[in-house]
Amino acid sequence: MSSILAGLFGPHSDYKKLEKEIEGLGFLDSEYIVYLSDDHHNSQYLASVEIKNRDLTEKVRHIFDENHVHKTYLFENMSIDQASYINLKRLIDARSKAEIHSSPDVRIKAQHDGINSEVKA
Repeated sequence: MSSILAGLFGPHSDYKKLEKEIEGLGFLDSEYIVYLSDDHHNSQYLASVEIKNRDLTEKVRHIFDENHVHKTYLFENMSIDQASYINLKRLIDARSKAEIHSSPDVRIKAQHDGINSEVKA
């Protein structure tokens, strides 16, 4: 069974360049999907690629990194037919909620004795 490698890209990334690089690896038009909003010039977009060979996973990740991917997700045992936008969005939302996000630096004050009856010189 194949896997889906999905990537979330920022508005500064060119989806046409991404498509050319994915096709340059030998992927057919039917083996990847780029999900665009109506205003695709100034918005984020999602791309998914069907990976049938483990060796291609790292090559696609490298292409995603070169195109300024924000986050990548690997969904095993999934075909491109199952990779609808709504299905991927639901799975990504579930993974995001399950992640433990880093918190800002927390300062812990050391406990002190407070006021006591002892007089120090």
